[in-house]
Amino acid sequence: MASDTTRGRGGPSRRAFGGGLLALGGAVVIGTVPGAAAASEPGPGAGLAGGSTGGSGYGSGPWSGGGAVRRTTLRRGSTERAGLLAPHLDRLVTRAESFLAPSPDHPWYAGAVLLAGRGGTVALHRAIGWAVRYAAYDEKTDTGVELPPERRLPMTEDTVFDLASVSKLFTSILAVQQIERGALELEARVTAYLPEFGSGGKQDVTVRQLLTHTSGFRAWIPLYKEPTREGRLRLLWNEILANPPGTAYLYSDLNLITLQLILEEITGLGLDVLLHDEITAPLGMHRTRFNPPLSWRPGIAATEDARPPWSGLDRGMVWGEVHDENAHAMGGVTGHAGIFSRAWDLAILARTLLNGGAYGRARILSPASVELMFTDFNTAFPGDAHGLGFELHQHWYMGAMATPRTAGHTGFTGTSLVLDPTTDSFLIVLGNSVHPVRSWRSGSAPRVATADDLARAVPVRPARGRTAWFSGMTSGTTGTLTLPPAPGAARLACALWWDTEPGADSAVLESSADGGTTWQPVPFTTDGHTEHPTGAAGGWSGRVWHTVSAALPGPAARLRWRYTTDRRYVGRGVYVDGLRLFDGTGRPVFDEARPADGSRIEANGWTRSAD
Repeated sequence: MASDTTRGRGGPSRRAFGGGLLALGGAVVIGTVPGAAAASEPGPGAGLAGGSTGGSGYGSGPWSGGGAVRRTTLRRGSTERAGLLAPHLDRLVTRAESFLAPSPDHPWYAGAVLLAGRGGTVALHRAIGWAVRYAAYDEKTDTGVELPPERRLPMTEDTVFDLASVSKLFTSILAVQQIERGALELEARVTAYLPEFGSGGKQDVTVRQLLTHTSGFRAWIPLYKEPTREGRLRLLWNEILANPPGTAYLYSDLNLITLQLILEEITGLGLDVLLHDEITAPLGMHRTRFNPPLSWRPGIAATEDARPPWSGLDRGMVWGEVHDENAHAMGGVTGHAGIFSRAWDLAILARTLLNGGAYGRARILSPASVELMFTDFNTAFPGDAHGLGFELHQHWYMGAMATPRTAGHTGFTGTSLVLDPTTDSFLIVLGNSVHPVRSWRSGSAPRVATADDLARAVPVRPARGRTAWFSGMTSGTTGTLTLPPAPGAARLACALWWDTEPGADSAVLESSADGGTTWQPVPFTTDGHTEHPTGAAGGWSGRVWHTVSAALPGPAARLRWRYTTDRRYVGRGVYVDGLRLFDGTGRPVFDEARPADGSRIEANGWTRSAD
């Protein structure tokens, strides 16, 4: 299948695999992002669309509210140039390599290409494992039939992948371009462009609902069983909605197939031509296209030994052709799947969007259009935040990179793209996780692990001094940071920074009147006006430091911060700095900046961190 919708038809949802509008005008600076000036070694895309502009990496473009728009281009560079921390990028690679081994029963992928960057700097571009490892899948023994060593192909940085549902992003961009030009209306009914579409109760479906998966379509239908284009269109026209339009979120390939038909109708051009003329050629994405030629095959990652019953078609080992059955039956050019690309090309696309639609001398979207794509239209469906084509704030594959502004998508073959405008960072993980068979992969553990490591590689500078207390980013744990007894203390003041999995992980301020046997939450305020009556802080706080003030419930009370995470996902964590206790007159009776006081703090699971 092209998407993460199912492991096979009728399988679990994408989310089960992993377990109002947003104002995007204010990117928050976390530390210093070095500029986009060229590093010593240019990447594969260097010079394709103009030179680097330099600059700060923040402070301009749509995400910072500035008037100027960045046209930053990509260069290879050091972690320092990218404003990232090298040990965590090293760990990203190590953890990704661990999924080449059984995890737990089979490898998650035969190989992968990893790319991570910030600003205009690609600080990590690494290939691991095999692009082609197996000749077939043996269903009787549930093993892969390995090729002889001399016939296997190692993964390279430029290996091309079947993107599967990441293709939906390109179709969405093409649609937003037409909206920008006035040829397509976001709130128009689909029948305004495709009159035949209206049967089966679909007459009220809008273009926006296609882009946000709220049309009411079910996830998938076997279009490939119809031998002709006319038959496949008839299935689509006659399809009856699973939900009334706009009443539910349900991810569906049919939305983007329909959008393809609209685009082709209003432009008179095929989707493959639109992709080339409107996106890949202007941006210099020379290894991105539908239906790659046979000459590309040695540089393409193989996918699945496609045979019934796990596949709808009997095709043998699929290599260099689209994996998705419907896309294959439709000639390889579809709105929901079929695009092949490499990591560097996707990094160019990521940089273009983070730049507000421009890359070097090329512009494919206006800043306002990019902002629209990264705006949540699904506020009525909590947990299913979605812009136009892009998914937003999804911890199940974005890991700790997930924020209300973080946008991305996954593909069933093992691909993913994540963009975080808040930190100006991007992560591409391309794996051939259905090689040799789709049943070997489950969940999104490599995506989450690598995203966690890239998020941790973005430093958080202490509010005061050289270090702050850091909770860490381990799931399924509880850590405490306990202050010593301070007779006469009446008020706590400190700085607090948090970014946690919403609704699951939180930092709680607690007090104990019996020396630490029992603890009760302590209400506090942040920034002088925001109340936290339950003593807890969690979710998204803007990734900035907040000032905390709390009245102690009694003169003999001890205080602690407790951070608890569930077993699924984590955010970037919690930092506490500048812990001070004052008596009723405002005199400090405890200040962690004083060595004698600071040494008395009891840290369980918390560590001192400079970043």
